[in-house]
Amino acid sequence: MTWLITGGAGYIGSHVVKAMVDGGEKVVVLDDLTAGDSDRLPAGVAVERASVLDRPALDRVLAAHGVDGIVHIAARKQVGESVERPLFYYRENLTGLQTLLEAAVDAGVRRFVFSSSAAVYGMPDVDLVTERTPCAPMSPYGESKLAGEWLISAVGRAHGIATASLRYFNVAGAAAPELGDRGAANIVPLVFQRISQGRAPLIFGDDYPTPDGTCVRDYVHVQDVAAAHVAAARRLAADPEASLVLNIGSGQGVSVAEMVDLIREVSGHTELEPEVAPRRPGDPARVVASAEAIGRELGWTAQYDVRAMVESAWAAWQLQHPTA
Repeated sequence: MTWLITGGAGYIGSHVVKAMVDGGEKVVVLDDLTAGDSDRLPAGVAVERASVLDRPALDRVLAAHGVDGIVHIAARKQVGESVERPLFYYRENLTGLQTLLEAAVDAGVRRFVFSSSAAVYGMPDVDLVTERTPCAPMSPYGESKLAGEWLISAVGRAHGIATASLRYFNVAGAAAPELGDRGAANIVPLVFQRISQGRAPLIFGDDYPTPDGTCVRDYVHVQDVAAAHVAAARRLAADPEASLVLNIGSGQGVSVAEMVDLIREVSGHTELEPEVAPRRPGDPARVVASAEAIGRELGWTAQYDVRAMVESAWAAWQLQHPTA
């Protein structure tokens, strides 16, 4: 089988490519390289520079490489930006997905794995978020992911395509320093950025109804996320009737204060005491995944703990910022 991985030169995408290649799968990457870097990819992996909005390019790539399945990771993913630019996010994330699905249907592709997000849940008031927890996204980004899941499910039923939508929780870590997250939008790189500048890390709110007053989140190592994609791809290859929606999370809650303290310890910047800033609008007190369904359906469980995530992420940050 040949798998097309869209967004395969990005942070998560490059880890998925590595995991699939290491697992013996044949892959080709499609990426417009606006956020990705082809240097992240293993030697010998074919890279097609194109957008998922470019239907002629998609038709050419699917035919030229004899693609049997698609892992769709390419997307815009900044929640705040999506609020400011909803039309852009819906075009990139939803119209792009529609264009890709149209090309897939016409090319006879019958397996489709979708990179979704826990953002589809919004602010769930439950101890563990299951796939049956009601979805109430709070941003155009989350809306675009939920609408994408609906579209994929409908197309799968109508055209006999096996599908899996994977809802990521908070992804961190790196399989190797050169594959680290080069952005600064998530808590781990945001804290790295501040402590590398000699500034105190920020905690947004310490009066939540949680044990230490700070928000509780579920962090999952990017290598575990990549392994989940491999497991999903293999399930779809073996089960043409599959129609899955699954959380990817550790099932363990870590508070923001605990995470900040761990980052300070690992980085050696314990002298920088965190500062408490006002709450950010829309931050739920607790969002932790139930990982029971993905264990049952794919035999997947998270293998890396939060310390391994932070240590590998810090090694990657130091490579990218040698003076850190």
